[in-house]
Amino acid sequence: MSNQTPLVLVDGSSYLYRAFHALPDLNNKNGEPTGAIYGVINMLRRLMKDYQPTHIAVIFDAKGKNFRHQIDPQYKANRPPMPDDLRQQIEILHDAVKAMGFPLMAVPDVEADDVIGTLATTASEQGMSVLISTGDKDMAQLVNAQISLIDTMQNKTTGIDEVEQKFGVTPEQIIDYLALVGDTSDNIPGVPKCGPKTAAKWLKEYDSVKSIIENADKFTGKVGENLRGNLEQLSTSYKLATIKCDVELDQTIEDLTLTAPDKDRLKELYQRLEFRTWLAELDDTADSTEEAVTSEPTPIVEKNYEIILDETNLNRWLKKLDEAELFAFDTETTSLDYMEAIVVGVSFAVNPDVAAYVPVAHDYLGAPVQLSRDFVFEKLRPLLENPDKKKLGQNLKYDRNVLLNHDIDLQGISHDTMLESYVYNSVATRHDMDSLAKKYLNSETIHFEDIAGKGKKQLTFNQIELDVAGPYAAEDADITLQLHNVLWERLQQTPSLQTLYSDFDVPLIPVLSRIERNGVKLDAQMLAQQSQALAERLSTLELQAHEEAGKAFNLSSPKQIQQIFFEEKNFPIVRKTPKGQPSTAEDVLEVLAHEHELKLPGIILEHRSLNKLKSTYTDKLPKQINARTGRVHTSYHQAVASTGRLSSSDPNLQNIPVRTAEGRRIREAFIAQAGYQLIAADYSQIELRIMAHLSQDSGLLTAFEQGLDVHKATAAEVFSVTTEDVNSDQRRAAKAINFGLIYGMSAFGLAKQLEVTRGEAQDYIDLYFARYPGVKKYMDDTRAIAKEQGYVETIFGRRLYLPEINARNAQRRQYAERTAINAPMQGSAADIIKRAMITLDSWLIEQAIDATIIMQVHDELVLEVANDAVTIVTEKTRALMTAAAKLSVPLQVDIGTGKNWEEAH
Repeated sequence: MSNQTPLVLVDGSSYLYRAFHALPDLNNKNGEPTGAIYGVINMLRRLMKDYQPTHIAVIFDAKGKNFRHQIDPQYKANRPPMPDDLRQQIEILHDAVKAMGFPLMAVPDVEADDVIGTLATTASEQGMSVLISTGDKDMAQLVNAQISLIDTMQNKTTGIDEVEQKFGVTPEQIIDYLALVGDTSDNIPGVPKCGPKTAAKWLKEYDSVKSIIENADKFTGKVGENLRGNLEQLSTSYKLATIKCDVELDQTIEDLTLTAPDKDRLKELYQRLEFRTWLAELDDTADSTEEAVTSEPTPIVEKNYEIILDETNLNRWLKKLDEAELFAFDTETTSLDYMEAIVVGVSFAVNPDVAAYVPVAHDYLGAPVQLSRDFVFEKLRPLLENPDKKKLGQNLKYDRNVLLNHDIDLQGISHDTMLESYVYNSVATRHDMDSLAKKYLNSETIHFEDIAGKGKKQLTFNQIELDVAGPYAAEDADITLQLHNVLWERLQQTPSLQTLYSDFDVPLIPVLSRIERNGVKLDAQMLAQQSQALAERLSTLELQAHEEAGKAFNLSSPKQIQQIFFEEKNFPIVRKTPKGQPSTAEDVLEVLAHEHELKLPGIILEHRSLNKLKSTYTDKLPKQINARTGRVHTSYHQAVASTGRLSSSDPNLQNIPVRTAEGRRIREAFIAQAGYQLIAADYSQIELRIMAHLSQDSGLLTAFEQGLDVHKATAAEVFSVTTEDVNSDQRRAAKAINFGLIYGMSAFGLAKQLEVTRGEAQDYIDLYFARYPGVKKYMDDTRAIAKEQGYVETIFGRRLYLPEINARNAQRRQYAERTAINAPMQGSAADIIKRAMITLDSWLIEQAIDATIIMQVHDELVLEVANDAVTIVTEKTRALMTAAAKLSVPLQVDIGTGKNWEEAH
């Protein structure tokens, strides 16, 4: 069991009673009560969806009395007998829990609390993190740095700080506190008239019950008399309140493994209990590893949202923000384009369910008088630009960019809920606020389209009336704060994820903001010339296609291509579409062009490729030049690619082809301004180097350590020749194998790429694994680990969850296996370049170098540098990028310079 995997211990008895009293009476058609069973199962399903543990146990109280009754025969004597409706549900609930795959424990002579206490403290002592799911306040005595309590019904997590806030004492003092206060439900008497405040006060002064007993004569008044009159009883109360943490158990922590559900038994139970939705899911999602969760009813909470229209109330909130350790902040604007957007209003929150919206530019007919934008921003500037005042937001990079349009430099970005969710589990959900609220808060938020409308008639925010806009904007800040309270707790339970979030993803926010606003200069005239050349070539290809087909047709119409290929020309059908039609997809055209040596498919392939270049880049890029800056400004996304890689859009600068002459020509249009040059710094073969590091294969390690051409070295190994005798075809094959295996390429895929038979390709792969057994072992081990724990990790501990790694559907399962092998390498490379970007950006600012980072493209950084700074920036960029990670093999950075991107590359 990994120390990074939390052990989840469920207080089944607490769940049982809470579900019974929280839900209305439910019965099946035979009159059997089912409400408590439904509630417990629903809470377990939600727990699994939220935490995805691999090690878990559900613990119930055993029948009969326990050792506490020997200490005090009156223990729990005040409790009414268990209702018959509840007692009838216990046996079938136990059966359902086991059928769901959960280990179930009920140990005679002790309570569920004692079993949980024993398991939790044992795991904690072994360095594991533990989550105890309960509503029982007694469990607070178990809380420490590794052990936290989670309450699924109230969506709360309790750690050391929360215990002290709630009870006024430390977790180590909870037993003393309970002994003093007593517990009427358990018939623990305590000290008469000693309430929570008195108990906390006494323990603050005397530390423990033992010390209080020793100093009992110092307590004055009636409460002092009560204390001295109940000293023996106080000692007994202390024993009764103490959770036993040394219970002898038949099962070890390693035994508490979640197993596959017994779906046949669950079907029988759900049919009997008439849980129709869950019964349908068993049939509909047979191959899914994660069932949908039926939402629990969300308690209605009164929201206290304000719309601020005057200086007095603004000052009141500014004081509140200034005194807060952390506050949530959000902007409402006129556009999603951060370079064009103007702020319409700002919102903030300090405590859950309380938030404010300050409108500054709503200008619809009849809009009330608002504080001016300039006035509000000058009031907010000291807070927003103070790096020591911690801010929280949802996608704060956008807000930072927009505020810069108003000459405000947002600093002190401490938390971003979009990134908290992404680092916690990149594939669990989309990372927009509405999706996160639904998943982690079980809350439906006001959607923008609900208040602004859709399509061409959609209003901009300044046009929306304040009585509608205010609650929407305030809710954004409030929900962001509530999401942070949930997600930050979860991240802290896995130190590697907390470190990634705090040291990589959050510090990258202002770095990416600067890169985006720096933008890149384009030669629009050169792109126009390229568009003209592409148009001429496309026209020629169209004529060639018509000649080959024997008639004119639309090269962009799959239907017309199908007719010519498969009805008129009788080309072989490679694959069919889901609707049963012969496919004309790109890979099909490649097969027809290469394997069947047909000319027409090749012409159409080239036409598609060039047409895409023209429409996506040479035609479109000039239109995306910002009129004010004369540059193109992309948007980088930190929470889209599941592996940790950045992506970009509007325009997408990550996918400009580099392997074709036409693609490289587009890069020639990315230019430096007068007096500057571009520097392109690219990690060389970084994913292969990471493979060498992760697999520790001696052959790969040696090749990189000696600075060999790794593809030649691989070719020499696979084809049993000397490095000097490797020919170009052998090196090409070795390169295809090296990179292909990283991406999970099959023998079929390799055969297609090398234009050899499948058997020959399999022989190449077998030879490769024979020469590099460490790589084979790494791949096998990675697949096994992924299947066991449901996720893989990068070098820095970033996780990629693989919900279909154990799917019955072979195609989905094999895709998840390929992802499992590739993700640690791609994700590690992404983490490394993020660290390099942060350190390089910091150096440029600190040294006031006349240079800026203008692009990040996968493993490459592009900078625009003043001519007189090129040498120093080149040297420092190489040094910082190579120092971004310590691997078993050296990182290598290839750097070039030039007046345009292609020349520098």
